[in-house]
Amino acid sequence: MKKEYSSFRDPSGFIFSVDNYVFRQVNNSYKAQYDHLMNSGLYQNLVTEQLLVDHKPIDLETNDPNKYMVIQPAKINFISYPYEWSFSQLKDAALTTLKIHKCALKYGMILKDASAYNIQFFNGVPKLIDTLSFDFYHEGTPWIAYGQFCRHFLAPLMLMANIDIRLSQLMRIYIDGIPIDLASKLLKGKGGFSAKQHIHWHARAISKYSQDGKVLGKTRNVHINKFNYVALIDSLISTVQRITLKGVVTEWMDYYNNTNYSDTALKSKEKIVSSFFKLNDFNIVWDLGANDGRFSRIVLENGASLVISFDLDAIAVEKNYQLVKKYKNSILPLLLDLTNPSPGLGFANRERLSIEERQKPDCIVALALIHHLAISNNAPFEKIAEWLALLSDNLIIEFVPKEDSQVQVLLATRDDIFLNYTKSEFEKAFQHYFDFIRSENILNSERVIYHLRKKREHE
Repeated sequence: MKKEYSSFRDPSGFIFSVDNYVFRQVNNSYKAQYDHLMNSGLYQNLVTEQLLVDHKPIDLETNDPNKYMVIQPAKINFISYPYEWSFSQLKDAALTTLKIHKCALKYGMILKDASAYNIQFFNGVPKLIDTLSFDFYHEGTPWIAYGQFCRHFLAPLMLMANIDIRLSQLMRIYIDGIPIDLASKLLKGKGGFSAKQHIHWHARAISKYSQDGKVLGKTRNVHINKFNYVALIDSLISTVQRITLKGVVTEWMDYYNNTNYSDTALKSKEKIVSSFFKLNDFNIVWDLGANDGRFSRIVLENGASLVISFDLDAIAVEKNYQLVKKYKNSILPLLLDLTNPSPGLGFANRERLSIEERQKPDCIVALALIHHLAISNNAPFEKIAEWLALLSDNLIIEFVPKEDSQVQVLLATRDDIFLNYTKSEFEKAFQHYFDFIRSENILNSERVIYHLRKKREHE
């Protein structure tokens, strides 16, 4: 049994794995809450409404005296984190959290925490994955997770919408959400009345009462009846629904309208990628530099069952997510800077895993990417090949030569110090780690697409 490291904070139970199967232990201390969740109808309601992952009880001995029972949740193919989500992913996750909380109240329960990390995406649908997040509602008590909800959801959403979409990356620094006082300072009065109520006044209250606690040595008691409790949740739902992105323009948002591909070249590229996947049996695929997911969908149509669709551009990921929501594709769009990918974070750097620790895909797709890594970021071919070989055994990669107009755009603002940026040097570097299985030239283009397979000595 391998216990999930990040479970150490929860006294109600923990996640563990056996032979790559994931289970959750429910501790005796959580027996009453778990039984009420299951017997009251709340669990079934949430599962039916696609708000909570389903699970089944398992007869599995753990030799733990604290064990009440063991359950096996539905499989999550890839764990993602809020600093990797687009604006609408975070917004939908926030609304899902509030809907669950409001529904739980009808059954005499609440969400005892409002962590964004408890939400994961299934074909564009955000669901709660922590079955032990519920507790009993007690008349008169405020929502204990209100502050966490503001830190994990409201603060980053308001900062993204009113200041800069890139401020979602503060979640990488503040693992328990963006501090309310920091959000208040950054917003500088923006965000309207909702920001005043849930961010600015909230920040002042935190400061005032924390000082009161230090001076007087007492805590503040707040009484709120159920009517006002529900009104607060409804207010938060309305607040989140009103937060929208305005006038955000990014480098890659209209990539396929501004690219140098002719119609013939683009159709040729699509045909080549389709044929590569028809000839192979790749189940889980990572699409690096996926933009709006055009080729992620082609990969999915030609045999893959799941595509993790990474891109650096926040609006490209946003557009990809909107398409996934519309068509319910098995694609997970995520924000990722390949030159600074998501690291291990949290206590001992093990609460949140780096991308390579979370999954090993059957294949990586890297189209129209190599010139950005090698020229924009001055990464040698050898280093790129070494890293990609660590991530997957198979690679579908497009080489874009220096003569290509897109490469010339990159070189227009810098000295051409990239003497080794040639097709032969590319092949030489990648041959250290990969066998070349197949290559095809894109029609009406000097670009080439390769299928590479990792050499056995590097496995």
